[in-house]
Amino acid sequence: MIRNGIHHVTAIAGNARRNVEFYTRTLGLRLVKKTVNFDDPGTYHFYYGDEAGSPGTILTFFPWDHVAPGRLGIGETQETAFRVPAASIGYWTQRFVEKGVSHEPIIRRFGESVLAFRDPHGMRLALIGVPGIENEPAWIGTDVPAEHAIRGFHGVNLLLAEAAPTGAILTDVFGFKEVGREGPLVRFKAEGTDIGGVVDIHEAGGFLPARMGGGSVHHIAFRAADDAAEFAMVKKLNENHGIRTTEQKDRNYFRSIYFREPGHVLFEIATDIPGFAADEPLAHLGEALKLPDFLEGSRSQIESVLPEIA
Repeated sequence: MIRNGIHHVTAIAGNARRNVEFYTRTLGLRLVKKTVNFDDPGTYHFYYGDEAGSPGTILTFFPWDHVAPGRLGIGETQETAFRVPAASIGYWTQRFVEKGVSHEPIIRRFGESVLAFRDPHGMRLALIGVPGIENEPAWIGTDVPAEHAIRGFHGVNLLLAEAAPTGAILTDVFGFKEVGREGPLVRFKAEGTDIGGVVDIHEAGGFLPARMGGGSVHHIAFRAADDAAEFAMVKKLNENHGIRTTEQKDRNYFRSIYFREPGHVLFEIATDIPGFAADEPLAHLGEALKLPDFLEGSRSQIESVLPEIA
């Protein structure tokens, strides 16, 4: 079975406690994994998503207390969007008013209602009202009623100088098709999935380049069913596009390969396997600090420097 679309999005946050509170209590996502940045183990790595941490629902963060704000610019993800039932946009607008969440007036984009907002550290987000998804599974572990709950990613919006070079990667390597244009936006849709299936490219030549920081998206990961599918994508990148990638890295819950796409956004290919239940049962995802085997011997030292989030 072909599995296309976005696997996860990873961003940079400020205070860890505020990050957890916003995404679990305000947005009603499940904290499905509490671990550390494998390359900087003094920093948390949080994963939020649906009940099982399914590919296409996962937003992850590296929180650093004193991180400088990022600057939106060319070569960056402009917006990360979630799916909600179309009739729920009014509920979310009222919820944002009550909870003091910075948000914009509702607009229409490609025929869909869009409620843009920001998290406490400036990350640009949106809720997209999608008809007919009311009966899709939803995480019900918070006070957000099931009928209004987030149903995974809608997609991402990339701010790039031009769409065509990145579009070629999306279509040839990741199984997307161009499906529409609206003003400066070019929409690509993944075949075989609705969750995490949209990439919009906003063509905006002449802008300053992005500066990574708090509120910035660090990278976008696209799905590969398994290692064989992942290495087939790497072969296409090398042979058809002249793009070199990193070696495969084991992230415990998926295996990753990274590269810079032509618009300079950091892309990742992530396997669907083994998933987030690899080291703790589904019913208890996100409850304990999980470390990879190579860091387990340093657990006491790591726990002593991580900030308290309870």
